[in-house]
Amino acid sequence: MLVTIKIPTVLRRFTGDQASVVVEGGDVHEALRDLASRFPELKTHLFDEGALRPFVNVFLNEDNVRDLDEEHGRLKEGDELSIIPAVAGGASDTRILTARELSAEEMSRYNRHIIMPEVGVAGQKKLKAASVLLIGAGGLGSPLAVYLAAAGVGRIGLVDFDTVDFSNLQRQIIHFTSDVGRPKLDSAREKIQAINPHVTVETHYTRLTSENALEILAGYDIVIDGTDNFATRYLVNDACVLLGKPNVYGSIFRFEGQVSVFDAGHGPCYRCLYPEPPPPGMVPSCAEGGVLGILPGTVGALQATEAIKLILGAGKSLRGRLLLFDALAMQFREVRIRKDPACPLCGENPSIRGLIDYDEFCGIGAPEEEGSLVPEISPREVAENRDRLLLIDVREPHEVDIARIGGAVLIPVGGLAGRTQEIDREADVVVYCRSGKRSAKAVRHLLDIGFDRVRNLRGGILAWSDEVDPTVPKY
Repeated sequence: MLVTIKIPTVLRRFTGDQASVVVEGGDVHEALRDLASRFPELKTHLFDEGALRPFVNVFLNEDNVRDLDEEHGRLKEGDELSIIPAVAGGASDTRILTARELSAEEMSRYNRHIIMPEVGVAGQKKLKAASVLLIGAGGLGSPLAVYLAAAGVGRIGLVDFDTVDFSNLQRQIIHFTSDVGRPKLDSAREKIQAINPHVTVETHYTRLTSENALEILAGYDIVIDGTDNFATRYLVNDACVLLGKPNVYGSIFRFEGQVSVFDAGHGPCYRCLYPEPPPPGMVPSCAEGGVLGILPGTVGALQATEAIKLILGAGKSLRGRLLLFDALAMQFREVRIRKDPACPLCGENPSIRGLIDYDEFCGIGAPEEEGSLVPEISPREVAENRDRLLLIDVREPHEVDIARIGGAVLIPVGGLAGRTQEIDREADVVVYCRSGKRSAKAVRHLLDIGFDRVRNLRGGILAWSDEVDPTVPKY
């Protein structure tokens, strides 16, 4: 039986950039094995000792194959498989809503809402009485803050501890060029209040942690996940489940986005979809892989829509459904998510009853420990000894078009295992990437297979630009 497997952007580098592949198999497992045999580098990203990795889901049409028995896992003509890995984004009850009166100015401001029978004066009062917490004031947080403020959500909380950088301006529309160097929360609060002075803005200048998450999230009706890392994503999910808060999820990468609503009281949580995070470095972040500047606007607007529907108690929410958006194909798809009875957080016999160490759970060492895992060399040392060093660039080809160090050999980290014979074992080897994270992984691999004269360029090509050659662009 020939079936089509949809390949997500993050894995297309292993399939020659193909968005879909036709494979042969009588059931799901045979089809996946055929795919892995054609693209061996993809195998380690999908399987661990023959079993599908917990941070990778495969859907047969609209159903997660983990939920299907042997009979329903058989393939038939016209079936479609979708690989959906983790991407390094209705409260019609009493949890919300003590109605507040609207002023004459507000009646005028929200007129286009109020004339809609699905909203009306009563619905606009619900929006005014509601409180929403945005985790992150960046790519997703920007459109979320703008649209929720304009819609009249009465209290908006923002959690962030970053400052505005030039590289943010391509997608983080709430920040302007004049805001570069300012705390993102200051910039975002100023714009929200300019959009709608009736909105109360509460800012939390902090990194969300296991120590403060329950206290911060407890004061809001709805939490919206605009995070860009797995540790915070699992933290937000777990805190929302423990507090009984709906979690409006969104994630973005290159041209693709995901949106859902995780509300353990009424359906699955994020752990039901992805029981475990991918190992560090396996899934590139937006900083490493890029993101279309418009994509956060689309996904953020969808998240805002879901939040407003929850507040109003209107329509059908994305609980139990994962909405997939492919901007290149301009296509939306939807798959079902089922509550996992064995989920350690929201299942029948939960084992997680409090917040944990999420950096440890995601395999992330403390910042001061990351560099000590492999031998390093500073950019200045490389510059001073350039003639006797062999530089290996493990970034992707399109990154080399942006910035490069002359004379380096390009071997992308995903293909390193099959090209180690190209590296002189007698040479003093320095490996680099954008920031030093991918190259640290490459150095560890080379050390493990017997290379003993290999070091990581501390801080990557970004540090090279800062410390050695400022003409090298930063991205």
